[in-house]
Amino acid sequence: MALSELERPGATYAYRICGLDVASAIELPGAIPRAGDVPAGAEVEIRLARLPEALDDAAERGPNWELAGDRLLLRVPRLARYLVTGGRRIEVELATGATPRDAAAFVLGATFGILLHQRGALVLHGAAVARSGAAIAICGRSGAGKSTLAAALCDAGFDFVTDELCAIGLDDAQRPVVEPDGRRLKLWRDTLGHLGPAAIQGPAVRDGFEKYFVAPPTALSTAPRLAAIYVLRESRPPLADGIEPLAAPDALRMLDFEAYRPSLRAKLGSRPAMLAQGAGLLRHVRVFRLAYPRDFERLRATAASLIEHWAGLGE
Repeated sequence: MALSELERPGATYAYRICGLDVASAIELPGAIPRAGDVPAGAEVEIRLARLPEALDDAAERGPNWELAGDRLLLRVPRLARYLVTGGRRIEVELATGATPRDAAAFVLGATFGILLHQRGALVLHGAAVARSGAAIAICGRSGAGKSTLAAALCDAGFDFVTDELCAIGLDDAQRPVVEPDGRRLKLWRDTLGHLGPAAIQGPAVRDGFEKYFVAPPTALSTAPRLAAIYVLRESRPPLADGIEPLAAPDALRMLDFEAYRPSLRAKLGSRPAMLAQGAGLLRHVRVFRLAYPRDFERLRATAASLIEHWAGLGE
């Protein structure tokens, strides 16, 4: 599809994502529009552009990415190429037959995560929910059940904060907060039947994809204080069901592992700076491992166990 067919007048959208004002030339389904006009000095710009097949001056290359200075080129076969520059700009070139809607899912996921890393942010791969102004982050590997457990907690009365990209900022008192990412939960079709009122199904994340946007009952637009992180692990021998605190060295290693796209984060950031970020976070935030069975029948019991543990922390 030619760029001229897409870059029509009025095709610019405004969003607030992970605490940043975003001006986008393509619609981002699942993102919540920013109130008012498109900001003149948006912190992030997303636009359609002609992009190179490769970066001639790349210093490092991976299976689907290339890094040259403050530019990272990401290739998604049969979908798009993305160039993320300086923590301020995401450029997209669609593959033949791909649509902006197809490309939007990766804008809101991988490429925005890379952009946040370029800005020096601490970004965890997780969901977050909050109650009474205090948030918990739920981290884990892809498919660990982060979004599903977050949906169950929203159904139990928690406020939704973010899903997938959990960007950590600082408030005026230099305490960590979770930046709302302006999105909805994303859940697989087989998950929806096991949830209650939280499962208000929206459109598919991508056409032909069995994952859907889900509007939670309540969502925060301001950044709540981050008080605890629960890292999900499947309970199987020798790991039994339950929640256990992690000592500081283990928690620091876990934070490193649970960063969004940790291998790319290591390429984009300074190792001493990343360690300092983690150590600073642990002065305010407790980290726990939550081992649970990957079983929908036990989902509500797992959520109840987490809620009871959270209440016991006195937050």
